[in-house]
Amino acid sequence: MKKLFLLSAFSLLMVSFSFAQRYAIIDTKYILDKMPDYVQAQKQLDDLASNWQKEIDGLQVELDKMYKDFDAEQVMLSDDLKKKREDQLFIKEKNLRDLQRRRFGFEGDLFKKRQELIKPIQDKVYNAVQKLAVARGYDFILDKSEGITVIFADPKLEKSDDILKELGVK
Repeated sequence: MKKLFLLSAFSLLMVSFSFAQRYAIIDTKYILDKMPDYVQAQKQLDDLASNWQKEIDGLQVELDKMYKDFDAEQVMLSDDLKKKREDQLFIKEKNLRDLQRRRFGFEGDLFKKRQELIKPIQDKVYNAVQKLAVARGYDFILDKSEGITVIFADPKLEKSDDILKELGVK
């Protein structure tokens, strides 16, 4: 009876260990910030966005000046001339909004450039994470940088530096 009890307890213990899931925690923001390729690509995107924003700001200043001039001269203009100037203002404003949308809108130039520059780097990180997970037998790898909230994580579970080693980043 005692042997049967010990055998069943041991079997139950082994079954519970076999269902235990292994997991690790990484910080993709930390990983990406340590990668020179990512830092360079991010700087390139920031410079591009800054130049495009200056272009849009310049057009906005022109448009504002046109509105001010129109308001000042409006009382002296004939109906035909007033209509013509209003049409010019409308077209200029529409062109400005179209440019903003083309540069910064959903699937705009900035989005496409980000996909071109950043996505290959993110794919490299993803592949390194996947390789680490397979090599070490992890069932889950959680990212604490965004998305999920990790209140506490044992530092021994933090594997971001291992991912950096896998990517060859010091």
